[in-house]
Amino acid sequence: MLSIVAGCSKPNKKFSELDISQYTSIFGKNVLVFDDSMDLEGIKMTLKALHNQQRYNEFGSERYALLFKPGTYNIDVTVDYYVQALGLGRYPDDVTINGTVQSVTTTSSNNVSNKVTTMFWRGAENFKVVPQDGEMIYWAVSQAAPYRRMHVAGDINFDKGSWASGGVLANSVVEGRAGLTSGQQWMTRNSSIGSWEGGNWNRVFVGVKGAPTDSWPDKPTTVIDKTPVVREKPFLTYTESGDYAVFVPALRRETSGPSWINRDEEGELIAITSFHIAYPDQDNATSLNHALADGKHILFTPGIYEIDETLTITKPNTVILGLGLPTLIPQNGQIAVTTNDIPGVKLAGFMVDAGPELSPTLIQIGSNVSDSDYPDNPISLHDIYCRVGGAVVGQTETTVTINSNYVIGDHFWLWRADHGVGTEWMNGQNKHGLVVNGDHVTIYGLFNEHFQAYQTLWKGEHGRTYFYQSEIPYHPPSIEEWNDDGKPGYASYKVADNVQNHQAYGLGIYSFFSGEPTVSNNVRLENAMEVPDNSGIVITHISTFAGLNGGINHSINGLGSPTEVGDLKHYDKFEGNK
Repeated sequence: MLSIVAGCSKPNKKFSELDISQYTSIFGKNVLVFDDSMDLEGIKMTLKALHNQQRYNEFGSERYALLFKPGTYNIDVTVDYYVQALGLGRYPDDVTINGTVQSVTTTSSNNVSNKVTTMFWRGAENFKVVPQDGEMIYWAVSQAAPYRRMHVAGDINFDKGSWASGGVLANSVVEGRAGLTSGQQWMTRNSSIGSWEGGNWNRVFVGVKGAPTDSWPDKPTTVIDKTPVVREKPFLTYTESGDYAVFVPALRRETSGPSWINRDEEGELIAITSFHIAYPDQDNATSLNHALADGKHILFTPGIYEIDETLTITKPNTVILGLGLPTLIPQNGQIAVTTNDIPGVKLAGFMVDAGPELSPTLIQIGSNVSDSDYPDNPISLHDIYCRVGGAVVGQTETTVTINSNYVIGDHFWLWRADHGVGTEWMNGQNKHGLVVNGDHVTIYGLFNEHFQAYQTLWKGEHGRTYFYQSEIPYHPPSIEEWNDDGKPGYASYKVADNVQNHQAYGLGIYSFFSGEPTVSNNVRLENAMEVPDNSGIVITHISTFAGLNGGINHSINGLGSPTEVGDLKHYDKFEGNK
């Protein structure tokens, strides 16, 4: 969206009152496509109206994508709830914004202003941004709001100087200073930055040129020089021949810096004609499954998709790509999306809300018995967001279950709602955000919060997590109801006792116990993490924080001093001995 600037004298209108027909395309009415030959003042008016509609629309049903064809635009693009801004160039520098691509909406409560702790579900990708007059760019966000495949010819800050709980910068260049003023944590992967400044509880850099020094625990920073294996997120592009296509970047190993920096990025360009373009008012589970069975990829346009049967992916190398945070909601207690144990599937850029009936999981990767190995063409998941409650009342045992081997996860937010609708404690339900049964699974940027048992339960061998952020549930009724075989609470991150090899880097686990009867019953958590004491287990850098009430007794396996209210504790390293 664009912020109005001086010189635009047209009257303000509601977004619903505007004629947007000139901006629509094959992707339907909720995808606005711009090129730099269009009337700039008309674009500004349209996008200011959309900004006014979406800026506080936290649990609304509206979804939008803003697509900018290659060219140069002298504008400020402001991104809000359920809006994704995308440059359509093959490379970020093909779409230049002389201005800003920003998220700046804030809230105030309890005498605290400029909060962005609920600025979720948005994104910006594939632009070059040239700030004017040396102005700072603000991408002030919390979870599920990636800044991806961006080239910032200046400085950027990821909060507004108050409460913030972000976030992810990936596959990007920041020529100047990047950083935080007050934000809790941040994950940066495969990027190049001029310098980094700030951050409070946990900040992780993987494959980042210009990363700060690892000064743990004085400044809780975790630095991994090389990203061991990654496939960057697929993206929509507009070709020189005037057609749309989706580019799927190739798998890369032992890398640092962005994939696109020399304009020689390897990968596959898939014509839009190979996709079934899905529309929320036209498609259902039957039409989507027919398309998948016919070998089509799926491109979801923005909207809400209530589905009454599981979407089943049976063809290798299938791409499922969402524009504008499309949201799937299973209606009959089924799994929303499942894949066979096959190579090369890519799932990217969509949300799944738990539906009214109890689902065993919302997304399942691989069948229950998955023993195939595709290390050179793994399944990958990018910008995947699952919710239980918040917008709609829902229930599920788990949100994401990974059974296949060698899967790559590239930014998840798995969230049992702590506000909105459907936040009630439900015994025996909403247990886990993530369950990993497959071997050699690697996840970058895992945000997983408020579930009623283990937030993360890892049963597979040779798993790796790079950056973890987790708040445990706010309102467990009592230790009698919330305990793990007598231990107070459930560890946020649990590696199963039989696992021999596991690595995790840069983990932040926090408690904010509140409300009754939680407070009166003095609910606490015994261990933030629990892992087996085997020689292949290495956990590096755990931060714990306790707010409001109660606390956390130990960082890991009974080790580490208690984290009381107001405390921030750091645990350096756990290495198994057996």
